[in-house]
Amino acid sequence: MKLSKKRLAHIVFESDDRASRTFDLVLLVLIFASVIVAILDSVSHLRADYGQLFYQLELLFTCLFTLEYILRVWLTSRTMKYVTSFYGLVDLLAILPVYLSFFVANVQLLTVVRALRLLRVIRILKLGRYLAEADFIRRSLKASMAKIQLFLFTVLTVVLIMGTMMYLIEGPESGFTSIPKGMYWAIVTMTTVGFGDITPVTTLGQFMASLIMLLGYAIIAVPTGIVSSEMAKMKSADHHASARTCTHCGKDGLDSSDHFCRECGTSLD
Repeated sequence: MKLSKKRLAHIVFESDDRASRTFDLVLLVLIFASVIVAILDSVSHLRADYGQLFYQLELLFTCLFTLEYILRVWLTSRTMKYVTSFYGLVDLLAILPVYLSFFVANVQLLTVVRALRLLRVIRILKLGRYLAEADFIRRSLKASMAKIQLFLFTVLTVVLIMGTMMYLIEGPESGFTSIPKGMYWAIVTMTTVGFGDITPVTTLGQFMASLIMLLGYAIIAVPTGIVSSEMAKMKSADHHASARTCTHCGKDGLDSSDHFCRECGTSLD
């Protein structure tokens, strides 16, 4: 049976029937497979044994994704909007590295960008309802931005002071060859990573290191508290915005889905 362009466009761009979901699921399997091939190809002993197979598979995946990209461009009624959209750019980046690899070595390893195409799973598996929760987190982070910026500025000031002090206390003999080097040590120590490539040896330097380590544990909790506070405020604001009040008895905090007042039983509709 010959498919019309409209029907083919529905299969490629939508996911509300069996044919559309099958197309998208096959596409996801191909994306998974191509990303795995790119990862395995980066392992030297696997590339030595199966390099030719990986190369042939990569060419096959690239041909299939190229045909899919051309098909999407041809089927869409708004070509430029698709080409310049997020998904359009990701679809293009999914095939460009292999073609560029003919001119620049190892560029084909950038095909792991195809993993971004797995974002289509949100549409395929009907996960759009979770986007509201993601937006809630985004709004909370945005509301916390000013406080977080002030916090980061404070941390940067502490790092500058501690880095300078360690440079003066320890000096080049202990590895603190400059103030930036001291700041690097302060950041590593404050974040409790502690690489150990630079360590204080003097008593005063070790005392300062102890202080900055204790300070690091206290600092870690600050951003979490800021964001959690904003999330609580946002949740409370959303609740009050959606809450209803009974016009008969004045009962507050009724859900928008309530049809009758929980206090007096008056109809809310």
